[in-house]
Amino acid sequence: MKNLIGLLIILVVTISCQQAKNKTDYSNDDLEITTSIYPDNITKVFDAHGGIDTWNTMKTLSFTMEKPNGKEVTTTNLKTRAERIDAPTYTLGFDGENLWVQEKKGREYKGNAKFYKGLMMYFYAMPFIVGDDGIYYEDAEPLTFEGKTYSGILISYESGIGVSPDDQYIIYYDAETGQMEWLGYTVTFGKNEKSKDFHFIRYNNWQTVEGLKVPKSVDWYTYENSKPVAKRNTVEFNDIILSKETPTDAMFEIPEGVQPME
Repeated sequence: MKNLIGLLIILVVTISCQQAKNKTDYSNDDLEITTSIYPDNITKVFDAHGGIDTWNTMKTLSFTMEKPNGKEVTTTNLKTRAERIDAPTYTLGFDGENLWVQEKKGREYKGNAKFYKGLMMYFYAMPFIVGDDGIYYEDAEPLTFEGKTYSGILISYESGIGVSPDDQYIIYYDAETGQMEWLGYTVTFGKNEKSKDFHFIRYNNWQTVEGLKVPKSVDWYTYENSKPVAKRNTVEFNDIILSKETPTDAMFEIPEGVQPME
């Protein structure tokens, strides 16, 4: 009888130890647990476009736009935001610290490089680009256009974020599907205060690349009193590349003989 009791005690202790071991084993496992740091409404938009986690695995973004003087190819390192814009008459580059412009064919670059750097990439990478750090999200008044109403999310930035921290954006989305439909945005570059004048881009032509829903084209609209009125022009995006591979640093480096901009 004593032997039986002894065996039972050993068995209970062994099972308890095994259970304790099983409970602590998970600490050594690589568990994929994601807790959203975003409000529900913007998370719904991200999810409708493939998910912010999928976007965050991407390291390279490239697209081509047809301009009046030829093709303009933009390539961005999504982690460092280094960028290169190749056009027929110039190349604009940013290596993460220095901004530079290389003129071609004897043509003087007359654009505003500081303003244009990152501009089209930012519009193209919507809605995921507003998943960056230092962003505040608020509910915005809905937008009604041609009888349909879209829910709105106001995007604003902490002081010191980017070259235009006073810029604001409003993402308007389909409340049922979560798909982004419009972007309202202000322009404060070179100004000392926020603007209440919202411009509008319509996002109604999407394509799927690497599991992410990204624009195939967008429409700029005329506006009055911070409301869209009529389509002004369409910008198409071709040769889309989204990749988990990091672009080489060399492509963003300042070419020999080119001076960085102050």
